[in-house]
Amino acid sequence: MRRTPIFLLGTLLLGGCSSVRTTDSLFGLITPYKIDIVQGNVVTQEQLALLKPGLTRSQVRDILGTPLLTDPFHADRWDYLFTIRRPGTEVQRRDVIVRFDGDRMKSVDSPALPTEGEFVASISPPIKAKPRTLALTQAQIDALPVPPKPAPPAPAASAPARDYPPLEAS
Repeated sequence: MRRTPIFLLGTLLLGGCSSVRTTDSLFGLITPYKIDIVQGNVVTQEQLALLKPGLTRSQVRDILGTPLLTDPFHADRWDYLFTIRRPGTEVQRRDVIVRFDGDRMKSVDSPALPTEGEFVASISPPIKAKPRTLALTQAQIDALPVPPKPAPPAPAASAPARDYPPLEAS
């Protein structure tokens, strides 16, 4: 009998926990920190342009890096996968598949890839900085302190000339 009210109270409290959404914000005031999740290899148009049929596996690895997936059941296929999840932005996912014939590259299957500059722009937050003036006005130049004149160099100390005896006897 005593346990029934405690059990009901506990059930109500736990049921209330499910109504609080911790993913967006806590009571509409506090938003939790969410980290960026980056997985895989970034492959850009510049890297893809370097790939030519006939390259060896080591040359492909030098250009694109180590593949994220190498399947032992499909030894002639390397998968370069890239995924980035950032709070407030759309998930980016790209799959580049490199196929081999023996030790030589045969083909590459890929979606439209961004250039290196486009990729950096897509992951970098916009910088809101004040424009800076790089040139001084004449009034600013006139307000600068006059640098002190450098001191004249000290005269070099002269040492007496030394006469050493010959190292070998003649």
